[in-house]
Amino acid sequence: MRSIITTLQAGAFCLASLAPMALHAQEATWTGGDGAPTNPLACDSAAPAVDPGAYNGASPTNAVDRKGKQIKIVDVPKLVGIGYFMSSAAGAQLAAKEIGSMQVTTDGPTKANIDEQITSIDNYVTSGIDGIMLSANDPVAVAPVLKKALESGINVVTYDADAEPDARQWFINPATANGVAKTLIDQLAEQIGQDGHFAIVTSTFTTPNQARWISEMAAYSAKCYPKMKFLETVEAQEDNILSFNQAQTLINKYGDELNGIVGMTSVATPAASEAVQQSNLCGKVSVVGLALPNAMKPYVNSGCVKSAVLWSTEDMGYAAATALRALADGTLKPGDKTFKAGKLGDLQIINKSQILLGAPKVFTKDNIGTFNF
Repeated sequence: MRSIITTLQAGAFCLASLAPMALHAQEATWTGGDGAPTNPLACDSAAPAVDPGAYNGASPTNAVDRKGKQIKIVDVPKLVGIGYFMSSAAGAQLAAKEIGSMQVTTDGPTKANIDEQITSIDNYVTSGIDGIMLSANDPVAVAPVLKKALESGINVVTYDADAEPDARQWFINPATANGVAKTLIDQLAEQIGQDGHFAIVTSTFTTPNQARWISEMAAYSAKCYPKMKFLETVEAQEDNILSFNQAQTLINKYGDELNGIVGMTSVATPAASEAVQQSNLCGKVSVVGLALPNAMKPYVNSGCVKSAVLWSTEDMGYAAATALRALADGTLKPGDKTFKAGKLGDLQIINKSQILLGAPKVFTKDNIGTFNF
């Protein structure tokens, strides 16, 4: 096996409690979804803009006047040192450079460990900062330390993976769950057919955004591609080798029955692509999933993989840092329906207290070379 530790670019999308759910109503097969109500998009169109509803985020107490003043922000991703969060950190630094009145430090655990993330945040709260931006490893477990930050007058914005709404002010939502689901399943159906069979490689069964995406995928598939068959969901953490091995296991287990693999993380998708390529199944087993374009370029450019899906992780970090500056200045407020996010323009506010980055991007052989993250 090639050294996929060094050749695959890692990334992470990660975390919520799970309950059994079905891919199709007639099948009592658990897919790895969260069991919460779903809202599948229309089969042939995107969702229209809707009123975000009443603000349900938190408000800091004892906040100091920071309008126009220099502020210090800490960026706490799920884990440091991987491409996905290195890119979001670069976006935050770009915002700091453009704005000029903010300093951003990225710091966090080296593994997707909630205890380490909580400790890191707590240390910064104690040392004194003006804002926190984070991607939560666990939305419930991280809430108390975020509430401590809010009670200290610190502004809190989440991105990538949310915390409980009352533990932060705004969430930079890279894409709606049903939007991600539609894009992934549409891409899959285009490649394996509307009656194809597929399996999923996720990180863990306790990763909330992935569990939410999978639930919406199940609902959208049942609605728009009722003959498509789900086979199995397997866990692979955020580990290259385990993701490769799990994909290889699926290939060996299902043989010709397996038409496609969906990667729910930017680690799983290139690792599954490598497994398909090494098994000489390019063109026979399709890989569709969320991934950094740089990690997927070898597979897309060779034709082994037709497409990958993601948002701009750099824009996500940029939007989070810009939102913290706006909170400090008082220009982002409960009740707003749009947020002016610097070079990104006006972003839509949805779901009461979420700022939507936009629709997922589809990277193909025609456009993947224009992206560098």
